[in-house]
Amino acid sequence: MPGKSVKPPKHIPQRTCVGCRTVFSKRLLVRLVSKPEGVQVDLTGKLVGRGAYLHNHRSCWEKGLKGPLAHALKTTLTADDTQTLRQFMETLSEEDDDTSELA
Repeated sequence: MPGKSVKPPKHIPQRTCVGCRTVFSKRLLVRLVSKPEGVQVDLTGKLVGRGAYLHNHRSCWEKGLKGPLAHALKTTLTADDTQTLRQFMETLSEEDDDTSELA
C-alpha cells in the first residue's frame, strides 16, 4: 500500500493512583507535588517538584494520606500538609463516578 500512511494511535500518558494502585489516564488523576514549602495540589500538572497522583475520590485520598502518598513523594507529611490536603479532599466526590474511562 504505497502512498497510504496509517497514523499510529495517539499516546495517552498513564499514571498510577497511590491510593488504590490502579492505572488510569493522567487526566483522570489529581497531581500532588512535594516542594520545600510543603505538599501542594497541582491542578495544572506543571509545577516543578516530585509528583504523585490520586483519584479525585475521597476513598483514594483517605488511603493515600495514611502513608502511601508520603512514600511516593519521598517526604514526611507535616500537620499543615495533612490539613491542607484534607481540606481539598472535602471538596471531592465520595463515589467513583468518573472512573468509567479506564485507560
